[in-house]
Amino acid sequence: MSKVFRLPAPGGTHGRRPAPATTPSPSVPSSRGRAGIVAGYLSPHPPHLVYAENPPQNEPRSEGGWETLRWAYDRLRRRIKEVHRPDTLIVHAPHWITMVGHHVNCAPNPKGVSVEPIFPHLFRYHYDFRTDVPLAEAIADEAEGLGLVTSRMRDPDVRVDYATIGALHMVNPDWDIPVVSLSANNNPYFYSDASLGDMEVLGEATRRAVERTGRRAVLLGSNSLSHLHWHEEPELPEDMEREHPYNNHQYRWDMKLLEAIRRGPTAPLKELISEHIEATASETKAGSLTWLLAAMGWPRVPGDVLGYGTIIGTGNAVVEWTPEEDHHG
Repeated sequence: MSKVFRLPAPGGTHGRRPAPATTPSPSVPSSRGRAGIVAGYLSPHPPHLVYAENPPQNEPRSEGGWETLRWAYDRLRRRIKEVHRPDTLIVHAPHWITMVGHHVNCAPNPKGVSVEPIFPHLFRYHYDFRTDVPLAEAIADEAEGLGLVTSRMRDPDVRVDYATIGALHMVNPDWDIPVVSLSANNNPYFYSDASLGDMEVLGEATRRAVERTGRRAVLLGSNSLSHLHWHEEPELPEDMEREHPYNNHQYRWDMKLLEAIRRGPTAPLKELISEHIEATASETKAGSLTWLLAAMGWPRVPGDVLGYGTIIGTGNAVVEWTPEEDHHG
């Protein structure tokens, strides 16, 4: 069923077709330093984290909670602002679901209210942000050129999903960096013969587009890890007495994956991510983590685990990868 979102391959191209004959986006060298993908983050999006932050854009008010993960995001924010200084944030999140192909948000200025459908009492967020339209168009061009069915979302009234908004807020609550958001093709949730292979192709397309447009980009793969969760919450959602892993099996598999991340290199994760999905119903099935690592060329360096914690029983980790040339010794 993967042909649902792959274009027919002309003879001799091994599943790929030549890039479309369009005028490429002009390369705009960054004034902030070397262009390219300067960092990638596993950046989970549970709405509880935004709720606990009490930002002015979110209507519900909280008493805090989930500090371990929120402090990890604090470290991430400092690194982005002080070290990486990107021109653009590119986010792939599981809850902009598209059944056919991969969609790229090309609307210049999405604005509206994003509501989490299961936790509307926690997440009703007023968003207003800028899209890096030339980069978004370039990613769509490159994805099409590599044989992926790709669509451009240009509707100015597009309703942006809570996972995309949640990840972007936690990474950059100032909202002063342009964004490109990518959809999650939902094919893997319905067809057992679908794989993460297309996410590797989308990662390659993303890298090519970043380099072609001369951007400094930070990638955000917004998956939780183990994803079994409670079906009832306490009267006070931020009651940390009730917060712990869903069970020991889920927790141990999260630790197995994170230990491999901390050791590096990332190539063995190709197989381990699939094993982790089977063992834990991991949200990485949506492909965000695979897309991120593929775009970075499956780095041979360890990931820096900034923090791990559970939210309604699900496992969540904030992890940073930087390009291999940034590691010395």
